[in-house]
Amino acid sequence: MSPQELAEACAAAMYAADTASRSLGITVSGVAPGRATASMTVAPSMVNGHDIGHGGYVFLLADTAFAFACNTYDRVTVAAGADVSFLEPARAGDELTATAVERSRRGRSGLYDVTVTRADGTVLAEFRGRSRTLDKPIL
Repeated sequence: MSPQELAEACAAAMYAADTASRSLGITVSGVAPGRATASMTVAPSMVNGHDIGHGGYVFLLADTAFAFACNTYDRVTVAAGADVSFLEPARAGDELTATAVERSRRGRSGLYDVTVTRADGTVLAEFRGRSRTLDKPIL
């Protein structure tokens, strides 16, 4: 199996078991070794008391892209930590895309950057995730 085929197989297996992402309408695409894209539409139920998208949902979308990017090598990999900077608000109806890119992977540790954008290209958030690989296959 090529690295690309492996990444896609891992993503398919993870997505099938990811009830949280599926229940929120998150889709995953653009999977490649160390990379993934996740998208969702901000539903009215995701808006807070300031009439903007709740930051927790923006974080969740970024975290999903991060998870799929760092699990492309057939080793179960979990978050060791993450930080997010919110730059612009999301609004109900916005189509959001989170693009995750691996920056470093050494031993069991990884570093990933995720950019969350609105459909018009506006950057809403920047997320940095730190991963830890466990000694267990995904497939």
